[in-house]
Amino acid sequence: MINSSEIIKQLENKKIGVLYGGMSSEREIAILSGKAVLKALKKMKLDVCGIDVDKNIIEKIKKEKIDIAYIALHGPFGEDGTIQGMLEILGIPYTGCNVFASSVCMEKNMAKSLFKLANIATPDWSVLKKFENLPDIKHYPVVVKPVSCGSALGITIVKNFEEFVKAAKKAFEYGQEIIIEQFIMGKEITVGVLDGKALPVIEIVPEGKFYDFKSKYQKGCSKHIIPAEISKKSYSTAQNYAEKIYKFFKCRAVCRVDMIVDKSDKVWVLENNTIPGMTETSLLPDAGSAAGYNFESLVLKIIESSIRNA
Repeated sequence: MINSSEIIKQLENKKIGVLYGGMSSEREIAILSGKAVLKALKKMKLDVCGIDVDKNIIEKIKKEKIDIAYIALHGPFGEDGTIQGMLEILGIPYTGCNVFASSVCMEKNMAKSLFKLANIATPDWSVLKKFENLPDIKHYPVVVKPVSCGSALGITIVKNFEEFVKAAKKAFEYGQEIIIEQFIMGKEITVGVLDGKALPVIEIVPEGKFYDFKSKYQKGCSKHIIPAEISKKSYSTAQNYAEKIYKFFKCRAVCRVDMIVDKSDKVWVLENNTIPGMTETSLLPDAGSAAGYNFESLVLKIIESSIRNA
């Protein structure tokens, strides 16, 4: 655990700017995450302001004269290294992963390639570019999703070619490339990593077929089981994978790794989220709570770890 009063004391003479909103299709969620963090920091009576990120973000930051940026953005321009690079140039310390980890993890094809390089199991996949000929898929079902997008936007599980055509069109709304990934039947789990240490494993039981946008953000549409009801071996593997990914990708302060445990208890890594959601239905706060962190102390730990490892 952390000494909250000690960290608050260190931050007393610093102005924290919570960067939220943004210009991606995940703007709505980034507003919710940002406002939750803003509320927590205000509750601790710290000098904090909210900054809605748009094309005038540099002017807004200069006007507010912030000393630290808490990044509560999701999707392109916030989770892909763009805003992190800008803050590096401005010389402003910020929370979460650096430019490298942010950009690589956001690009699912690159991230999955590095999972394989690190001997971490990930479902087989291929990449399809816009206007290329549609592939001849031998085995269904498959998962179709954008290469660079989060919050389960544009994702579809398809069982035949007709469904694939519709799913591809939907996924291409979010970018010029899509992933066609082997579907793994099993339990959906996720592991948050805080300051390099894995948090309790969460099993996700969605209301629908999979953990889609509605299941993620609409109250009551998914159930979070903590600890996950999986074998001890799978539980250990999941936490080890999460910590290995945190280290391998040079993450900082926090990340959250999404996985599937199949019927044979094999753990498959799907993706790594470098800015996990911080809404009232988000997974990281639940995992933090199970590890003894309330929302305020979780926010403080993310700030403290980010600054210490800058």
